[in-house]
Amino acid sequence: MKKWFNNNRLHLLGATIGGIAGYFYWQQVGCASGTCAITSKPVNSTLYGAFMGALVFSLFKKNKK
Repeated sequence: MKKWFNNNRLHLLGATIGGIAGYFYWQQVGCASGTCAITSKPVNSTLYGAFMGALVFSLFKKNKK
């Protein structure tokens, strides 16, 4: 389990930061009409932010040869 966390710590860090950013985006900007798919609910924007954060942070992972 410890090896898995060490191998994926950059993804986990990105997902955590992205989730926090997604929640704050919902809180500050949100969607006034409630028809927006991502920003209408805090869970949707938090999960979307976590997913995007993990993707962005994965760009910085070095490949082992």
